[in-house]
Amino acid sequence: MTEENVTAASEQPPVSGTQELHLLLEDARAKADAHWDQVLRARAEMENFRKRAERDIEAAHKYGLERIVGELLPVMDSLESGLAAAAGHAAADKLVEGMTLTRKLLSNVLEKFNVKTLDPAGQKFDPKLHQAMSAVESPDAAPDTVLTVCQKGYLLHDRVIRPALVIVAKAPAADGAGA
Repeated sequence: MTEENVTAASEQPPVSGTQELHLLLEDARAKADAHWDQVLRARAEMENFRKRAERDIEAAHKYGLERIVGELLPVMDSLESGLAAAAGHAAADKLVEGMTLTRKLLSNVLEKFNVKTLDPAGQKFDPKLHQAMSAVESPDAAPDTVLTVCQKGYLLHDRVIRPALVIVAKAPAADGAGA
């Protein structure tokens, strides 16, 4: 019987107190590593949230005036149209002077808030900044050159508030094509 007792004892290794402590320690370390990973992920998520919030606040400060600037642009257009219509009329000199000063004041206010005028006459057409109203054959200008500005455009910082409305040059048609 002693052989049977020895065989039975060797089949089931006894778990000593030290081995049990090692198993518990490994389990605790695995849990600690998992918790540390969660802490690091939470920190990274909070940092990303903070950066995103800072960008949103910066954009709100930078472009918060977009709507009011859009409402002021027709006022500027009316002043410029009135000045163009009154130019050369001696009876309207005082009116022209007053409108010129008013336009200058409005221009200064817009510049103060980083609104820039797009007046692209003679420049290459840029679809990001300009809106082509028509294309006209022009032997004097390179194709895709802005010939006439129908209405100035405006930028707030680097964002287009209103594109410039323009007439663009196109290459002249070949002579004798339809004759």
